[in-house]
Formats: sequence, C-alpha cells, structure tokens
Amino acid sequence: MTAPVLVALAPGSPDARSRRSLAELVAEVRRTRPDLRVEAAVLAHGSPSLDDTLARLADEGVEEVVVVPLLLVEPHLAGADLAGALDRAGRRHPRLRLRASAVLGPEPSLLEVLDLRLRDALAAARVRELDALVLAAQGTADALANQAVARLARLWGTHHRLPVSAAYAVSAPPATGEAVRAFRGEGRRHIAVGSLFWSPGPLHDRASELALEAGAVAVSAPLGAHPSLARLVLARYAVGAVELVPV
Repeated sequence: MTAPVLVALAPGSPDARSRRSLAELVAEVRRTRPDLRVEAAVLAHGSPSLDDTLARLADEGVEEVVVVPLLLVEPHLAGADLAGALDRAGRRHPRLRLRASAVLGPEPSLLEVLDLRLRDALAAARVRELDALVLAAQGTADALANQAVARLARLWGTHHRLPVSAAYAVSAPPATGEAVRAFRGEGRRHIAVGSLFWSPGPLHDRASELALEAGAVAVSAPLGAHPSLARLVLARYAVGAVELVPV
C-alpha cells in the first residue's frame, strides 16, 4: 500500500529567502524519509500553489495526501484559507482523499534548534554573558496562539534560568523592541533575542531591526532546515496519515 503524499505547505512570500527555505526544508524531509514522496506548495504569493500541486497529484492518480502547514502558530486567517483551498480541491478531485495536519508549533522540541541558532548569533557577536532573553514570534490576532508562544518562552527561560519575555512581529504587543527596552529599564544590558520563525522574511527582518535598535546584543537567525524541524514535519504527517485510514 502506497503511503499518502506529504505536501509541505508554506504560507508563501514574495521574498526569495522564504522560497529557498521551503526548498531546503523539503530536501531535509526527503533525506530523513527517502521512501516517502514529499512535495512543496505555498498558500499565497508564489508557486507552486496548493491548488496546482493537488491538481497535479490527482492527475497522476495519487489517492491520498496529507498537507502539513509550515506554521509555528495557527492564525485564524491562514486556517480559513487552508480550509477553503482543501474544500475546493476536494470538490474538483473527488477521488483525492485529503487531510490537513496540525501546524508545527509552538512545540518544545523547537527549543533545541532555537538554542543552536542563538549560540551561533552570540558567537558571531562575541557575547558570553546574558541576563535576559526575548522569544520573538510572528504573532496573530488569536490570543490563545499568542499565549502558547508565551508558555514556550517561559519554558525556555526556565531552562536557561533567565528572565524571558515573548514578543510579536504583528497583531499583538509587545514588539521585540519594546520587550528589549523593558528589560533594559530593569537594568539588564545583555539581552538576546531568539527567533521563533521558520524562515527569513520581512517579519523576521523587522523584529530583528527593532530589537537591535533597542539594544539587544544578538538576534538569532530563523530555525531553517534543521533535522529537528524535518522530524517535526514528519510527526505531524504521521498523525494525518493515520487519520486517513478508514475506521
């Protein structure tokens, strides 16, 4: 029995760095599971679109697909767009059985990659001492999703025994610059920012710029195509594949 195809779905961006990150992550997933067919798609602002990818798979006779959204939080808008795209594809290709998995995060296993990226940033900045951390994420109008990021930030801070604040690029306060300034107002001077973004783009650029302007000593790169992220994609896929099995 052929395993369902995994479609790794990025939100989409006109930024070329985001497209490269998607290609690199898909390549890492394929290296981890060479027996599995893995395709890339974007929800908006790029190609291949989810509609085009699903149409091509249906034309090839593929019967089952699990779509894994490459999101670290679950904003309402993206969820609605994904549900609409899957509904349209289901009507166009009635023989194609589809399942969308849960999003990737916030997930404690991501902290391993976050620490690795932050260590690289601290080494580049020649910083050896920290007295506070900021966890920067995209942010969403969904208060529960933002609270999940804040819980992950607290877990991160507990692990490092440092005070920590969550900050958001859009839709919710505080911004990264505000979070850094708040710590500096407490007399803390060695404040680093960990980036809970899976790929580069304008939101990460802006969060980094605001943090550095406010006095952060280092800002980490996005998580990128790390094996831990590939394993998380596959874990979400596995749950979706089980849900496709008829009861």
